[in-house]
Amino acid sequence: MEFSLLGPIAVTTGSGELSLGPAKRRSVLALLLLQPNTTVPLEQLIDSLWEEEPPEHARTVVQGHVSRLRATLAEGGAEAYGIELTTHGSAYLLRLPEELIDAHRFGELVALARPEAAPADAVPLLREALGLWRGPALTGTVTSPPFAAAAHALEERRLTAVEALGRAHGALGEHEQAAAILYSAAVNHPLREGLIAGLMRALFRTGRQSDALEWFHRTRRLLNEELGVDPGERLREAYEEILRAEAAGAGRQPSRPADATRGTGEGPAGAPSFHVKHGQGGRVPLQGGADAGDAVEAPAAEPAAGGVSGTRGGTEGGSAAGDGSGRTGAAPRLLPRPPARFLAREEQLGALTEALTDRTTGESPLAVVAGPAGVGKTACAVQWAHLHADAFPDGQLFADLRGFGEGDEAAPAEILRDFLLALGTPPERAPGSAQAASALFRSLVADRRLLVVLDNARSSAQVRPLLPGGLHCATVVTSRSRLDGLVATDCARPVGLQALGHQEGAALLGAMLGPERVAEDPAAARELVDLCDGLPLALRAAAAQLTARPRWRLARLAAALRDERRRLALLSAEDTGMAAALRMSVARLSADDARLLSALATSADGHLNASVAAALAGYDPERTQDGLDRLAEMHLVDEEATDVYTISTLTQLFARDERGEGGKGRRSGAGEESGERG
Repeated sequence: MEFSLLGPIAVTTGSGELSLGPAKRRSVLALLLLQPNTTVPLEQLIDSLWEEEPPEHARTVVQGHVSRLRATLAEGGAEAYGIELTTHGSAYLLRLPEELIDAHRFGELVALARPEAAPADAVPLLREALGLWRGPALTGTVTSPPFAAAAHALEERRLTAVEALGRAHGALGEHEQAAAILYSAAVNHPLREGLIAGLMRALFRTGRQSDALEWFHRTRRLLNEELGVDPGERLREAYEEILRAEAAGAGRQPSRPADATRGTGEGPAGAPSFHVKHGQGGRVPLQGGADAGDAVEAPAAEPAAGGVSGTRGGTEGGSAAGDGSGRTGAAPRLLPRPPARFLAREEQLGALTEALTDRTTGESPLAVVAGPAGVGKTACAVQWAHLHADAFPDGQLFADLRGFGEGDEAAPAEILRDFLLALGTPPERAPGSAQAASALFRSLVADRRLLVVLDNARSSAQVRPLLPGGLHCATVVTSRSRLDGLVATDCARPVGLQALGHQEGAALLGAMLGPERVAEDPAAARELVDLCDGLPLALRAAAAQLTARPRWRLARLAAALRDERRRLALLSAEDTGMAAALRMSVARLSADDARLLSALATSADGHLNASVAAALAGYDPERTQDGLDRLAEMHLVDEEATDVYTISTLTQLFARDERGEGGKGRRSGAGEESGERG
């Protein structure tokens, strides 16, 4: 007879599984198994079975369940196994050999494993331990806090074993296996820093340095948004270790072939093309490395590290490692992975090529990709960077400046330190002040052919210390603001991104859902594009809803989205969506501008001029015009012509919601937005 806690609650004998009855009876058994050979008071059972006030007959109910369990165990031959369920006053005792409980065997196997000292022995022990799990612990019990806490404790023990198994494979040089094992756990536990740190190291050692760094930035954003904290020491150490190793040319390490008798249990040894976003319940996971407005799922095949085949180092003249300049034999490749299902934007990509390859000005080329939330700025910039990576053989640097989010924006000194480490500067030689670090950065890259991508910038002042000075360097900046200051002082070339038209939007839906599904109802596809304001982020969230509901026709979702009260909620997928994206834009407004936007949202058709806006807001004309200019700079309204302004439907809906809730969604401060970048 065996008792299972690591999955659905079950009792199995040689003749099959015993019938345990309803959830409360299973819960009584689970609580007794969690404290084997220990008396469990009746009051504890009652408190655990009822989350709220228990009924008057609770004692009778528990006694009945214990009686039925005793009979069930007896029918299964419990006595032959030395198992006995007895009553001790107002408490119960389940006496049994503890090795019959899967959770006990799991703990013993994990305790025997020594992943660092004896990794070859630890791997089979840990695999056997993890093989005991058949799903989430304590499945089938009631959903009260005591059982939730017990399930959480068991899950923590499982994750500790997963991390240990990853370390054991790493110690054996089996980095592909380590990455495959750690990946699944990391997707489902994106805030567990030790797990993410182990995955980052495993990915880097298999040559997936861009994926490894992408996991760091994604986790940093989640920690900031959900907990309000920065990455801890373990995560930060893994990140800096990868930057230093990449700068020193210590990228891919050969993995030992897996033992034929030791499968990963998590997929093939050549693990899938990993991806940071996590998805559950059938939803399409949105990509975190590029703007969620332009990337949904990882492609099946993985490109070479950093999206460029091979590794090059030095400039055309070459430079040996350790020459004192900070230059090493390996060029940094910090770009996120290329955006999946990237469509259209040929005009904008061409404009970037023209802006960033123009050497006639005698200055380092600089382009600013600007547009509203959810339009796909990050994806456009990253796509261009991968397409033209060969033109920058000395490396590509990438940084998320976190200009629009709930936490603090990235300080220039923080980004410069990362850049200097990636370029081979020893940590002890990286200056602490932003001014000194900026000077060293410009000196190191002065003669290099280097691409710098600065994503999600809030202001021109945040960007300027990060600009390289070399003529052969190029910089792409993305922002929701136009960053007119960079245009004025640094000759930046603006590249604006607009919403997708009907044909492009329908093509995006077809790329995600399959062209046949869209072709079934082209009119509904066209309506969906309109209801999503042509924004890639909104369209991808809509596609995620349809992917999770394969029987739905496009017209059914369109009908649901017509309800303006539900539209923003439906245009969400897990932790990303238009409401979250717009919230981060509105959070950057002054109180006056936020009130003006709220007033504009009451416009009947979203079209108005300065006089109408002044009347709606109750502001004088000069104050209104200044506010409209700032809203237009932030792409929260669009100035179609002189004194002709429009506000998109989704922005109107969000601003109305904020107005109805007293503006409680507005938050001050800077940082990274939830789920949508750019």
